[in-house]
Amino acid sequence: MDILLVGASGKLGSAVNRSLASRGHNVITASRSGGDFQLDLTDPASIADLYPNVGKIDAVVSAAGVTAFKPIRELTAADYTAAYTSKVLGQIELVRQGLDQVAADGSFTLITGILAREPIVTGAAASMAGGAVEAFVRAAAIEIAPQRINAVSPSVFTEALDAYGDYFPGFPAVPLAEVGQAYVRSVESKETGKVYALG
Repeated sequence: MDILLVGASGKLGSAVNRSLASRGHNVITASRSGGDFQLDLTDPASIADLYPNVGKIDAVVSAAGVTAFKPIRELTAADYTAAYTSKVLGQIELVRQGLDQVAADGSFTLITGILAREPIVTGAAASMAGGAVEAFVRAAAIEIAPQRINAVSPSVFTEALDAYGDYFPGFPAVPLAEVGQAYVRSVESKETGKVYALG
């Protein structure tokens, strides 16, 4: 399959790239800082520019989106807006604008995270964004068939425990390779409307 991977330059994107490429897929990469194409996920116009250059594809997978981590009393309207624009609106636009670029039996895979179902202190913006993406996936699945859409919702990555482990006390960590396999499942299976909870 020809697969567009958005957010390819990060730890998660690199792992997803390896997992999909190992299955023989042709992975076309896009990110803010490199890859085959540059993309600003917070700008719908940037997404509009991307798709015609990529051409027809079989799947879109997203490993992108950032949110602020602060105590709720310190989170500002701008913090919530930025989380929404990056993680929610950006991924929704990948789907909305990609419907005519992805094959009739193709798929979309978005990224959320454990905070959508298991919140932590300082994670309110991330919980909001992840929950919104998961709700969108379930709603879109009943409208875009036979195209499919799923979300991958991992716990903290094993490879990121040194930087983020203190924020997730007692949470099970998940290896990036396992997360990559969830993307493979989403792309290659016939499932739709699923949220793959890992960890």
